[in-house]
Amino acid sequence: MVMVHNTCLPSQISREDVCRVPETINFTAEEEKTLETWRINKIFEKCMQLSKDKPKYTFYDGPPFATGLPHYGHILAGTIKDIVTRYAYQQGYHVDRRFGWDCHGLPVEFEIDKLLNIRGPEDVAKMGIVAYNSECRKIVMRYAKEWEEIVTRMGRWIDFRNDYKTLYPWYMETIWWVFKQLYDKGLVYQGVKVMPYSTACTTALSNFESGQNYKEVVDPCVVVALKAVNLENTYFLIWTTTPWTLPSNYACAVNANMIYVKVLDKATNRFYVLAECRLSYVYKNESEYEIVDKFPGKKLANQSYEPIFQYFVEQGKSANAFRILVDDYVTEDSGTGIVHNAPYFGEDDYRVCFNAGIITKSSTVICPLDESGRFRNEVTDFAGLYVKDADKKIIAKLKEAGNIVSVGQVKHSYPFCWRSDTPLIYKAVPSWFVRVEHMSNNLLACSSQTYWVPEFVRDKRFGNWLKEARDWAISRNRYWGTPIPIWRSPSGDETICIGSIKQLEELSCKKITDLHREAVDEIEIPSAIPGNAPLKRISPVFDCWFESGSMPFAQQHFPFENEKDFMNNFPADFIAEGIDQTRGWFYTLLVISTALFNKAPFKNLIANGLVLASDGQKMSKRKKNYPDPMEVVCKYGADALRLYLINSPVVRAENLRFKEEGVRDIIKDVFLPWYNAYRFLLQNIARFEKEDLSDGHLYMYDKKRHFDNIEESSVLDIWIISFKESLVDFLAKEMKQYRLYTVVPRLTKFIDQLTNWYVRLNRRRIKGELGKQECIQSLDTLYDVLYSMVKMMAPFTPFLSEYIYQRLVLFQSNGAIENASSVHFQFMPVCNRSLIRKDIEKSVALMQSVVELGRVMRDRRTLPIKYPVSEIIVIHKDTTCLTAIKSLEAFILSELNVRKLTLSSDKEKYGITLRAEPDHKILGQRLKGDFKSIMAAIKSLNDDDIQKHLSNGHFNILGQRIELEEVRVIYCVSDKTGTNLEAHSDNEVLVLMDMTPNDELLEEGLAREVINRIQKLKKKAQLIPTDPVTIFYRLIDSNKEESKQLIKIIGKYQDMIKTAIKSEIFIYTPQNIGKKRKIIVENTDIKGVVVELTICSNEEIDLPNLKWVNIILANDINPRFGVGRKACLFLENWKTKDFISLSQLYSEVNTIFGLYGLNYSIFLMNNKKQIEASDMNALLDGKTLLVTHAFNEIDAKMYENSSNVPFCKFEKTKLGNYVFTENPQGNPLL
Repeated sequence: MVMVHNTCLPSQISREDVCRVPETINFTAEEEKTLETWRINKIFEKCMQLSKDKPKYTFYDGPPFATGLPHYGHILAGTIKDIVTRYAYQQGYHVDRRFGWDCHGLPVEFEIDKLLNIRGPEDVAKMGIVAYNSECRKIVMRYAKEWEEIVTRMGRWIDFRNDYKTLYPWYMETIWWVFKQLYDKGLVYQGVKVMPYSTACTTALSNFESGQNYKEVVDPCVVVALKAVNLENTYFLIWTTTPWTLPSNYACAVNANMIYVKVLDKATNRFYVLAECRLSYVYKNESEYEIVDKFPGKKLANQSYEPIFQYFVEQGKSANAFRILVDDYVTEDSGTGIVHNAPYFGEDDYRVCFNAGIITKSSTVICPLDESGRFRNEVTDFAGLYVKDADKKIIAKLKEAGNIVSVGQVKHSYPFCWRSDTPLIYKAVPSWFVRVEHMSNNLLACSSQTYWVPEFVRDKRFGNWLKEARDWAISRNRYWGTPIPIWRSPSGDETICIGSIKQLEELSCKKITDLHREAVDEIEIPSAIPGNAPLKRISPVFDCWFESGSMPFAQQHFPFENEKDFMNNFPADFIAEGIDQTRGWFYTLLVISTALFNKAPFKNLIANGLVLASDGQKMSKRKKNYPDPMEVVCKYGADALRLYLINSPVVRAENLRFKEEGVRDIIKDVFLPWYNAYRFLLQNIARFEKEDLSDGHLYMYDKKRHFDNIEESSVLDIWIISFKESLVDFLAKEMKQYRLYTVVPRLTKFIDQLTNWYVRLNRRRIKGELGKQECIQSLDTLYDVLYSMVKMMAPFTPFLSEYIYQRLVLFQSNGAIENASSVHFQFMPVCNRSLIRKDIEKSVALMQSVVELGRVMRDRRTLPIKYPVSEIIVIHKDTTCLTAIKSLEAFILSELNVRKLTLSSDKEKYGITLRAEPDHKILGQRLKGDFKSIMAAIKSLNDDDIQKHLSNGHFNILGQRIELEEVRVIYCVSDKTGTNLEAHSDNEVLVLMDMTPNDELLEEGLAREVINRIQKLKKKAQLIPTDPVTIFYRLIDSNKEESKQLIKIIGKYQDMIKTAIKSEIFIYTPQNIGKKRKIIVENTDIKGVVVELTICSNEEIDLPNLKWVNIILANDINPRFGVGRKACLFLENWKTKDFISLSQLYSEVNTIFGLYGLNYSIFLMNNKKQIEASDMNALLDGKTLLVTHAFNEIDAKMYENSSNVPFCKFEKTKLGNYVFTENPQGNPLL
């Protein structure tokens, strides 16, 4: 990216600065300047001030943890939120945008546990909760500064000063209030539940947390034989992938309706019982067993078996355990059809055993694991072993006892802890629960009142989760969190739930300043029963999801403060996060709000998909499979990253494979065309002021002048204004529905329509070639469209919109724009339906189709647009469409460089027939076995058949619907027509192009090649159209026949060339070029002829009155002291006019470049001849000399187009002679 020079901060911009617009722009550098301007001028703060008395639009920001840096998921969600809230402001709302921080829970504790090597609760106990929580508090905001920098750099406007943190006492107090409301409603209970459990973090997880991080793993799988008590020599075969749960086995389960068999195992001579459908899993060959009985599963009910481990035999026998139970959850798709049940290590196990009466709510929990997942002492053989490490030893023990039938491995999807990335286990955990199961219908009803984008996420993924909603375990046996506010007597007879700081102060007679465990754990509440021990707080803290789910209330310290404001603006108008939050924040928000108020906490929600690495894998810091977000921003700018993310499937809740080149393409395909349209406008305003306005008058946009004349304006003006108003209307409708995924493609399409069609087709009008009135009308139109566009694009690309706005606003009179300081203070344009002309939009769309089809046909024949063709024929069955195309004939002829347009409704007249070819790749994959017959049927279709299918919008072949894009329709031109026609169609309009060449057309094409090369060279020299220059050309080999032909063509088409390049053009001669200053010289190839093009400024330079030469030091010699390589030398004495000698020439070169003691030669550049004594005469005047060890063509090529004026600056003295003021170039002498 090329840096922009001499740009100013917007606050310093004047009209004089902006009219000479740089050809290139460094988007990143300009964004940083805009950020600085926003910061210095407090633009965001002023925006909030301007809207403070307007209706409120409420937005909730889900709180992230500051213990890690933002990733693409955060940037994506933040961009969506920023777009919607900026747009809401532009619609006339006041939007409070407060940043929030999640400060409690596992993410913080896990970091401290790693840092301090804490392995379990005993380590925390040794350290003390005060010290432990102090360490947690230190790292809570570890990356807060980086978060603010990155979020701000992405252009997101959000208030970090008035933030909320879940550790603020006032926030925590509202959490207590929320919990007390649920407690008082009878929605809170204490119980034991089998839950996902992280042994690394020593805490249970919610069901929705456990679903966040599944991985493919390989686990051991064993088939174990359980000996039947009442059936001789008979064993029940069970299968498990968690051998570590076998010591806690209490029962087995079968499916009542599945068929089971009793087989004689020929290897062991035992009888084995298993599901008939699973025989092939246990046995490789039927010869290995013999079926002796077959029966339904219900026949096995209550059959007893001998326990395989003796650790819990007494408890089991007293509970009538170690028997076969019946349940429908047993399936045919894995194992043996008999499932082992360890009731405190599996949800189904618990349910089945509970329903059978083997366990009750008051039963002693058989869960021989400590908090870190290690076996306790009661499992004597494996005490102290971590469960996964115990698997092998348990298998070995069972093998020794003769219970193992087979051992293998299975690859399956398994849940991992979302924080520690370690495998979860399921185990019974005592916990505090919020009743949710009974609320399922209410949750669904409240959810149905909300609007989601996309809606299927609400109805399918989220809806299915709500239907199966389970009671929510909200307690964690941890330390750094909001303490659960329950105080209980030692006997459990008295329980008080606290709902506020004030209540606790009144009951405890203590002053409360903090609500963390170290502050409240020691607070006691006197018993209401005289003589009884005081009440103490239970130890658990809240799950951090309970805290974030309560943020609508807690961020405003409701109901203790802001009650009226909260109730007036609840529920929120909008929230947005990733689709993974359907089981996280979206869910907890809804559960708490429904439980408290029986209403959803938000009205509108956008769920975005996940941003993956380019290979489709999860982004991983360890794998380094994605570019750092800030590196991408530094390369391409935040606007480009924002638009890339928003203009992708991820906004439709699909996944995005992040590709850096996609961000780069936004610059190329969207921003540069947009910038160039703006640049073109300002260049031509400058030209208009300079050439068409007198007495120093300036162009100012006048809306009344513009629209008073719009009906008499060019059809393209009417079209682009109509297209813009249609876009404004579309934007309003779609943004109201939060469909960003439809809006952004239309915005980028509009940029394409503006730059590649309106500006391209209007260049001559805008440049003033069709008169002053046409020019000002087209300038007004382009200005109006660009000005409207920056306001529409402002929420999406806040930086580039601001950059262009700050420059466009200079062309409106003072007071014409209210709050003109920033584009982000402006309201969104409102659609003016009277300016929408659907008929003209349709006509232009047809014209565009014709032009695009024509371009494709030129590409097929590799015929550049510079070469004219004689005729284009447009065929359409609707005469209205043909009339519309005819009305835009001039544009078609110009764009396609065609002499004649013919319109027709009869393709047969031109011998055109249709042939259909199936897309083998697409249809082959989709139709598989039916493909051959359908392929043959498609190929056999005749012209009429194909036309009929095309009119239906799809093909119907052998009962299969085939889409148009799955079939290639080929337009065949009959040989009998005797013409050189090329045909192409978009299934609506058919275009034929006569490709027959003739001399006149080829000559004009060559003339256009000359124009093309000159325009490219002007661009390379960074010239603008109003720069006064003259073009000189000469042919390197003018004796070639092709060269003579080219000179003839340039002469013949000289007027056309001059009109196009807006400059005079002459053959190069020393007399023609005279004293003009050369700007750029370049050789170019035009159809095999090498042409030297020279662009000179029109002013003539006053050259010295002494003979002089330019001198160049070749690359094979280095100048001493690092001086430059270009120098000048006077060849004669200013008094005597005596010419210097050859030896004096060498002496002067030595002095200028410091070449003493070096051997070198001096060559004359124009004939590559070494200078001799006889050459030291007046013929050297104005020539260029090359100083080198040995002449080579590379140096000659590099310097062959040297300047016709001295390299070095010079001036005339009072005595009338000339002296060089620098020598070598850039080395001042005076």
